[in-house]
Amino acid sequence: MSEKTIKFGLVGAGGIAQAYVQAFGQSEVAELAAIADVRAEAASAMAETAGCRSFRSHQEMIANTELDAVVVCTPPSTHPDICIDLVQQGKHVLCEKPFSITIQSALDMKAAAQEMGVLLTMASKFRYAEDVIRAKSIVESGILGEIVLFENAFTSRVDMSDRWNADPAISGGGVLIDNGTHSVDIMRYFLGPLSEIHVVEGKRTQHLAVEDTVRIFAQSKTGVMGNVDLSWSINKELDYYLRIYGSEGTISVGWKESKYRQSSSQGWVVFGRGYNKVQSFRSQIENFSKAILKQEPLLIAVEDAIASVEAIEAAYRSLDRDHWTPISSFMAESAMAFA
Repeated sequence: MSEKTIKFGLVGAGGIAQAYVQAFGQSEVAELAAIADVRAEAASAMAETAGCRSFRSHQEMIANTELDAVVVCTPPSTHPDICIDLVQQGKHVLCEKPFSITIQSALDMKAAAQEMGVLLTMASKFRYAEDVIRAKSIVESGILGEIVLFENAFTSRVDMSDRWNADPAISGGGVLIDNGTHSVDIMRYFLGPLSEIHVVEGKRTQHLAVEDTVRIFAQSKTGVMGNVDLSWSINKELDYYLRIYGSEGTISVGWKESKYRQSSSQGWVVFGRGYNKVQSFRSQIENFSKAILKQEPLLIAVEDAIASVEAIEAAYRSLDRDHWTPISSFMAESAMAFA
């Protein structure tokens, strides 16, 4: 272990928490010390696997465990209350996406963290995928020329009929906020601030109270176009989830392989071995831990988290009105992080 290990608590023992347990098991700078969930049996079972303590609530966990930081993996509607409570007790907080359902609650979360002098930000696993980071370097090198078009697809058949993700009172919406939060964050990572967005809904084949298939069109402030396909009801059968087209070449980030090709070359150059979920989560908690230790900056700052909420709010306004919608900015763009 390193000289200083950041001790974490985990709030929420659902599916996404399983990936964090695996990631903590592989980290030398972050240690999982406790898990809390209102479902005591779920917390206990996960804690037994992780070799740590379990509690019925985050308040009970904080009162009985020495922690430096907490990962919040609860449904989105609970994020503001839990995160504000945690930061007011001096804990650094890594909050799962979507950061919050409304921009006002996101700003309240940020203000509470600033007042206490602790770190608070959004978890967004794809920003920590090794192939995505390498792709950003390749794009920035200029070998693909001027970027013209960004494409992303997160489509997979999943029965959402009995899941909280499809309850708008809990989730804030459907596939647009659930998967689209990743999409707008990745788009901003590559293209910089977004200026406007247009969302079109597809047929609701699952008969949910929320959208299960959408297409997003967006434009960056530098004029680059982006389009995103999101669905819980279809699988596009693509071997990539991200493709960027430049005037001099194309880059493709895939589930099993990532590659690029310059227009002057007939062959593709492989630069990555695909998406590794545990690696992404481990890198995420380690970046957060090292930021706490002041050893490196956060890859995703709280300003990025708020920008994602702004973009999704604008996306829903567009969906309601069926036209291009500007993305308002409550934060100074100069504060945005695009490392």
